[in-house]
Amino acid sequence: MLSLLYQEGPSTKGIFRRSGSAKTFKELKEKLDSGAEVDLARESIFVTASLFKDFLRNIPGSILSSQLCDKWVSVLDEGNNEEKIKSIQRLIEHLPRANVFLLRYIFGVLHVIEMRSEENQMNAFNLAVCIAPSLLWPPVSSTPDIESEFIKKISSLVQFLIENCCRIFGDEITSLFGEI
Repeated sequence: MLSLLYQEGPSTKGIFRRSGSAKTFKELKEKLDSGAEVDLARESIFVTASLFKDFLRNIPGSILSSQLCDKWVSVLDEGNNEEKIKSIQRLIEHLPRANVFLLRYIFGVLHVIEMRSEENQMNAFNLAVCIAPSLLWPPVSSTPDIESEFIKKISSLVQFLIENCCRIFGDEITSLFGEI
């Protein structure tokens, strides 16, 4: 999924914003969940993007770890960008290695999409609004007002992560997929 998003996302207007066919999504999700082989390259990139967000939402405790939720939300309250980046890097050290590995690829994809935002209309803000709710959620449910405020904070955090991903994850993030 990430490879396809890396290849097609930068040239796809509204990637992660538009959803594909609900019927196709449901059929593909059932096939993937059953372990059947699926050729996503033959499907709409919007269905693939929806499947990927669904995959992220089904990671137990979220990829950024709901246990660290309060710390993630408070990162942007820190001083300058350097302090924020150092805090983020410290938080990343508390995540399971598999989560960190996947995060690097996710932000590699988001970075390459954001770099072509003039073409696809998905700048860091737009990408963050679309993907942030799939990356982190609070450990307990709350009122709609509190959840709305939380989503705004997480979206700001994800926007910061996209805009600073090379400094956070290293410059090699831009070449994780090699020449596809």
